[in-house]
Amino acid sequence: MSTPIHIRKAVAADCPRMMELVHELAVYERAPDEVTVTLDHFIQSGFGANPVWWALVAEQDGTIQGFALYYIRYSTWKGQRMYLEDLIVTEAARGNGIGALLMNGLIDEARERKLNGITWQVLNWNEPALNFYRKFDVRFDDEWVNGILEVGEKK
Repeated sequence: MSTPIHIRKAVAADCPRMMELVHELAVYERAPDEVTVTLDHFIQSGFGANPVWWALVAEQDGTIQGFALYYIRYSTWKGQRMYLEDLIVTEAARGNGIGALLMNGLIDEARERKLNGITWQVLNWNEPALNFYRKFDVRFDDEWVNGILEVGEKK
C-alpha cells in the first residue's frame, strides 16, 4: 500500500523544491540552460507583496513530488482564464496519478475563482504529456503560432 498523496496550495518554503523540479523539467525538455530565474525572484513573484503566480503542490511522505503553477490571464474575447505555466511531476513519481490529482485541483481552483477556462502550452513532441492532457477532453489548437519577444535591459 502506497503512502497517500496530499494536494495543497504552495507556500514560500516549497520554492526550493519547486525550482529543483523546474530544472528537472528543463533537462527533460532539452533546454537545461534556459532556466535563468533566481530562487529569490521566484519566491518574490509568488509570495511577495504582489504575487503573479500561484501553485498547487503534490506532497507524499513530506516530499513534493510535483506541482502545477498558474497565473490569471485576460482574454478580450473570453475574460479571465487560468494559464497553466507548468505541471511537473518528478520522473520517479510519474504514473501514480499525481498529475491527474494536480489537474483536477486546478479545475476546482478555476471553478472557485469563476474563471472560464484553463489554457497552456505543450511541446508537440512530448507524447506522454499530450496523451495525459487528452484524458481531460482538451482541444489542442494548431492554428495559433506562439510569439516571443525577449526584453532585457538596454545596453
